[in-house]
Amino acid sequence: MLYTPGEIAKNYIDIGKRKAGMPWDKMFLLAVMAGIYIAVAGCGASTAACTIGGSAGKLVGACVFPAGLTLVLLAGSELFTGNCLLVIPALEREISLGAMLRNWLIVYLGNFAGSVLIAWMAVYSHQLSLFDGQLAAATVNTAVAKVSMPFFDAFMKGVLCNLLVCLAVWVSFAAKDAAGKVIALFYPIVVFVVCGFEHSVANMFYCPAGLFALSCPEYAGLLKAEAGVLTWGNFILKNLVPVTLGNIVGGAVFVGGVYWRVYLRRDR
Repeated sequence: MLYTPGEIAKNYIDIGKRKAGMPWDKMFLLAVMAGIYIAVAGCGASTAACTIGGSAGKLVGACVFPAGLTLVLLAGSELFTGNCLLVIPALEREISLGAMLRNWLIVYLGNFAGSVLIAWMAVYSHQLSLFDGQLAAATVNTAVAKVSMPFFDAFMKGVLCNLLVCLAVWVSFAAKDAAGKVIALFYPIVVFVVCGFEHSVANMFYCPAGLFALSCPEYAGLLKAEAGVLTWGNFILKNLVPVTLGNIVGGAVFVGGVYWRVYLRRDR
């Protein structure tokens, strides 16, 4: 048996109230853990992709990446992109706008801390030395591509990404057991990775990993000349800002707002 979409919407009101009412320190620690889970999944996906290379490698990596959201939902943590669904209890006036924004800010900062920590550990443990340094080169190339996108492209790919991520969270809530949740979330996440859509928290791993790799002499001979575009400023302004805004629109508007309107909004 599964929860219906209407039941999911009603159930999420209580979930959202618990999330919004959590003490800030617990919220932050759980957000750090979510950042760690997504970053480890990103590291695993990149490594898996390098074992094959090309388009087939990208598909293999996409099949590994859902491990991140699996850990977020089953181990217990707070992920900014999934928490865009807090718009549902906010629209239902069960939590305040301030409580929703407080959650988003604290969780976003915690996700950033956890993701950057794993990026630093992956680089300075020389995990990127796998495959004769090809993993390091691929990591930097991925980061360069992300900071080189036009603002609008990054924004739209952020919208499409979190449309799928929040749908993955949404359909996982339909299941009443762990196996059902994992199966439900798997395919939407694979689709967003294969399509190259942009996830702000994943990028908190990918771009810092590329930046840290630039400072390692061991990888210097593997990096291309265009890697100079990869800076912290470009990462934040040209990728993180537009992708985050797109993630909010994709999750809060196209999923949370629509399902609130369909299943919860009362005719007035």
